[in-house]
Amino acid sequence: MGDYPLVREELLDRRQRLEAALRELDDPEPLHGLLREVDAALERIEKGSYGLCSVCHDAIEADRLQADPLLCNCLDHLTPGEQRALEQDLDLSGRVQAAFLPARELTHDGWEIAYHYEPLGAVSGDYCDVQTVERGGLLVLVGDVVGIGVSASLLMSLLHAIFRSLATLDLPLAELVGRANHIFCESTGGRRFATLACARTARDGALEVCNAGHCPPLHLGAHGVASIPAGGLPVGLFCSSPYTTTTLDLAPGETLLLYTDGVSEAHDREGNEFGVEGIARAVESRRAQRPFEIVQGSLDDLAAFRAGTPRHDDLTLLVLRRCQVLH
Repeated sequence: MGDYPLVREELLDRRQRLEAALRELDDPEPLHGLLREVDAALERIEKGSYGLCSVCHDAIEADRLQADPLLCNCLDHLTPGEQRALEQDLDLSGRVQAAFLPARELTHDGWEIAYHYEPLGAVSGDYCDVQTVERGGLLVLVGDVVGIGVSASLLMSLLHAIFRSLATLDLPLAELVGRANHIFCESTGGRRFATLACARTARDGALEVCNAGHCPPLHLGAHGVASIPAGGLPVGLFCSSPYTTTTLDLAPGETLLLYTDGVSEAHDREGNEFGVEGIARAVESRRAQRPFEIVQGSLDDLAAFRAGTPRHDDLTLLVLRRCQVLH
């Protein structure tokens, strides 16, 4: 039966649903081809060849197989028609993801935000969102679904939908992340997870931060740069994970930086990582600047550090700054 018992169960369930649909449709012919594909995949599982390209016998890309368990060819051996269909799907997926993103720069209730979001390919597993919540605050979220490619982008969209739904409930931040974790975990069966850093603002400058196994957010205050440790496990690992928050009191001009590991784990030509230290230096030297200037300057520092070495991950960098006192 191979090493895919969960896939086999999923395919058997799909087969039962197809058979039920075939009995009810007046013209069932279009579903017969799909049923044959399901049967062929089940046969490959039984023979131990599931997940291997039918042409070169190398492994099919894991993210593609997770998104479509009926695949039988790797990317290098798609037919011309399959290649065109894949390109069209990726283009559409990329445009849908771009529509999820907030405005590149915004000011709201005494806070300023700017960010940079750069997928490695057509789609991204990075998550970036800014939402207005009850009592006039902002909910700022940056996350990273494990993996890259199509399957990671689908789960990023799921995470986006979960938080968009829950944000209307005006829950305490730790409970909000806990509920999102439960929904995400049940939706993925605990097989995939995402790291997440989020912050909720208040009019008096208070900033509540929750770090769910993500890269440490950086608080740029009057006395330098301080990192905020994790307050819980990544979202999706266990359905009942508890979360804690850290509350900061930001004075006007102080900044919070959220980012993904596409920034911190970028390498130079000698294999050295940019690291949290490199990010902290880039931000601290620009503490008096506006958020979009901090973002652009930090990207310039990162580009100089990489010196032309290729990227290997999605990249997101977000700056949240308290800009004034409201009365």
